[in-house]
Amino acid sequence: MRIVLVGAGYVGLVSGACFADFGHVVTCVDNDAAKIDALRAGRIPIYEPGLDELVEKNLAEERLNFSTDLKAAMADAEAVFIAVGTPSRRGDGHADLSHVYTVAREIARSIDDFVVVATKSTVPVGTGDAVERIIRETNPDADFAVVSNPEFLREGAAITDFKRPDRIVIGTDDERARVVMGEVYRPLYLNQAPLLFTARRTSELIKYAANAFLAMKITFINEIADLCEATGADVQEVARGIGLDNRIGSKFLHAGPGYGGSCFPKDTQALVVTAQDAATPLRLVETTIAVNDTRKRAMARKVTAACGGKVLGKTIAVLGLTFKPNTDDMREAPAVSIVRALQDAGARVHAYDPAGMDQARQLLDDVVFAASAYDCAEGADALVIVTEWDAFRALDFKRLAEIMRGRIVVDLRNIYQPEEIERHGFVYASIGRTNAQSRSAYVLRETEAEEVPAGAAGE
Repeated sequence: MRIVLVGAGYVGLVSGACFADFGHVVTCVDNDAAKIDALRAGRIPIYEPGLDELVEKNLAEERLNFSTDLKAAMADAEAVFIAVGTPSRRGDGHADLSHVYTVAREIARSIDDFVVVATKSTVPVGTGDAVERIIRETNPDADFAVVSNPEFLREGAAITDFKRPDRIVIGTDDERARVVMGEVYRPLYLNQAPLLFTARRTSELIKYAANAFLAMKITFINEIADLCEATGADVQEVARGIGLDNRIGSKFLHAGPGYGGSCFPKDTQALVVTAQDAATPLRLVETTIAVNDTRKRAMARKVTAACGGKVLGKTIAVLGLTFKPNTDDMREAPAVSIVRALQDAGARVHAYDPAGMDQARQLLDDVVFAASAYDCAEGADALVIVTEWDAFRALDFKRLAEIMRGRIVVDLRNIYQPEEIERHGFVYASIGRTNAQSRSAYVLRETEAEEVPAGAAGE
């Protein structure tokens, strides 16, 4: 099949490369000429494991092309996917659909024969109706069908997610579109990936509902972690205990500094305002957003507490800046809020990330960016692990003890066991776990609460 992806960003580039690897002939179109020139030369503008090899392979085999000319690309296309950004609209939280609508008009002017227009961008309920109306108004003679086909890609594992998906959601009531979309994804039949055909508006809402539920699950375990710290329980064991229940599942039950990235923050906000417009407020999602926003700066207070109650004049080494490992994405990353809060409290911050340094430099001021984890830790009073990159999972704590000024480790991802770090002479703080002394203190408080002074019952 001949397929066009409009938008050579994260979703468009990954989707286009994977479609080409299935054997389709794919053209990724973008109005950024410099980006297209770079992609033609094999230079990838984003960090995603395995993507550079996939693009290089399919470029060489002439199944993947890059262009700025949409009309030429669509000459023989059977399906064109809209894969442009839908960031939060400034001021009100709605998804900004201006790029989607602009692309819809450009597609309309380029339609010759029947084509399926599939929206892969994350869009609010009813966007497909608007896209269909725009195309029909722009080109009344166009023969087309508008389909919703949301993506469910995790940054850092996008290629695996695309090729081995849990499900493929396709929203359409047009039989011709069903046939075309079935052929687009036919190579995945061997992987037994279920194709869920549904109404277009339902498909659009599935994407938002999925992201909101996962965001709530993360926020739930983060609040449980706070309760674990206060009561002497272990959040990792709690998460395992509830995650073994098949109705709950173990994924997204890892306590940490809060969610970030390009999807959860903007998608939960867009879902909330959509629900408010429909007079059906989603209180759980509203609370999830509020709790997550406050949690990020609360992590800086956790670091301060581990440092004896103040960080004024101290050097804090921050390992990990991106919102998750295996990406260079700094959008809504907890590290940004944590670093700024530590700076507000008077700390000097050193930072290192395996892939996100260029992006971080654009967001963070007055930070000393290091060349490695150990360069970052040199002379630091405390070490804070914010992102769980593999490179941070086996640090040499004997070496850290020699180069750091202080002996404090704050592990916001729980990638180490307390005993493992404490035997090297470090004070160790993590999320939702307490040391033996803290657990004993809680037991003492319980005992004291149960004691009733003589005569109190009759007063």
